[in-house]
Amino acid sequence: MHRRWLFIAAAGALIVASLIVGLLVDHKADTGNTEAKPAGGTQADVPPATVSPTASVSATKTSAKPSAKSTPRKESPRATATSAKPSAADTPRTGSAAAPLAGRIRPGATYRGVATFYDADGSGACMYDASGDVMTAAMNSTDYETAKACGAYVLVRAANGASITVRITNECPGDCAPGQIDLSAEAFAKLAQPSAGKIPITWSLSSPSAAGTVSIRYKTGSSRYWCGIQVIGHRNPVARLEVRAGSGWRQLTRAEYNYFISDDGSGCGGAIRVTDIFGEQLTLNGVALTANAVQSTGAQFAKR
Repeated sequence: MHRRWLFIAAAGALIVASLIVGLLVDHKADTGNTEAKPAGGTQADVPPATVSPTASVSATKTSAKPSAKSTPRKESPRATATSAKPSAADTPRTGSAAAPLAGRIRPGATYRGVATFYDADGSGACMYDASGDVMTAAMNSTDYETAKACGAYVLVRAANGASITVRITNECPGDCAPGQIDLSAEAFAKLAQPSAGKIPITWSLSSPSAAGTVSIRYKTGSSRYWCGIQVIGHRNPVARLEVRAGSGWRQLTRAEYNYFISDDGSGCGGAIRVTDIFGEQLTLNGVALTANAVQSTGAQFAKR
């Protein structure tokens, strides 16, 4: 009887121990599953650990491009040219002796032809007024070159050694050949007897020491809607004329009658910039838009 109770007690103890061990194992398994897999609510509050491909590319471009502060910026050609070239109003510009803007008549060159004469009073195709200065001449059409020769001073030499300086005020069309100059009767008489009629000559461009100042004249009919501008009394041949147009300059076309024309009135009455064949520029301000009035400027090109 006693042994039976011992056996029952031992079996009971074994059952209780098995139950305890099983509970401990189940508790440990439940704890491990809780650590590996968070609850659904917790997972929604945590951002994903992997960065998206789009964000990665954007970040790479940003870091690869140096900042303007750390890397000196290379100026554009346009900005460089603007800063390197001062405006004509600030710095007078003088051309070279090579006369890059000259036409057919170039400084330093000697031309050959013949001289004839006619009754001249200083007027003619160049539209200058008649004057007491009779040391003038008409240039053949080829060298007249659509009024480019107007106002030029020319040193004429005869075969006998005599010479005279004349101002071109007219064009000799028709029978005058290239190289020929039709002098005033008074100028021809300085070289030869009028009875000679025609003599061989050489001639070259001159830049005389004695010269007054440049004057400007607006053509009859000029207004703010159309104007013609003439340059008078220039020591060296005029290559171009420009008028102020906004923040820049507009070059006008020269007519064969020696006026620079603004067909739409642009720049009429404003600042004028005159350039000689050597590249020297005169900027003239304060010239009134008054038709057919000769206005002195007090400026003159340098002697060459």
